[in-house]
Amino acid sequence: MKTDIKNRNDIEKLVNTFYDKIKTDAKIGYFFTDVAKVNWEDHLPKMYDFWENIMFSTGNFVGNPMAKHKELHQKSTMTKAHFQHWNALFNATVDELFTGEKAEEIKQRAVNIAMAMMYKTIG
Repeated sequence: MKTDIKNRNDIEKLVNTFYDKIKTDAKIGYFFTDVAKVNWEDHLPKMYDFWENIMFSTGNFVGNPMAKHKELHQKSTMTKAHFQHWNALFNATVDELFTGEKAEEIKQRAVNIAMAMMYKTIG
């Protein structure tokens, strides 16, 4: 039975499941594997901190995701369709694992973050 997102363990479960999908995704996976050449041991804990801070205001995230996305866009052009696909995968992962108020909130926050990144990265 699915529950709502309650804590960091739930955030880690979501992030791990989501990025397992991203790594092999035909539409956007290459941004992570080939363009950015993500070191997953470094990246995943940052994403745990990022989403935990977004959802529970922990203040434990340090970084500049906007700069990273702009840098990535310079290496390989990102489009609106890429951002929309990212959101579709994220939302599907949330729906697969969780249900409830926080689950709906994280999906809305992901949409807002992706829209802001898209606007500031590709215009």
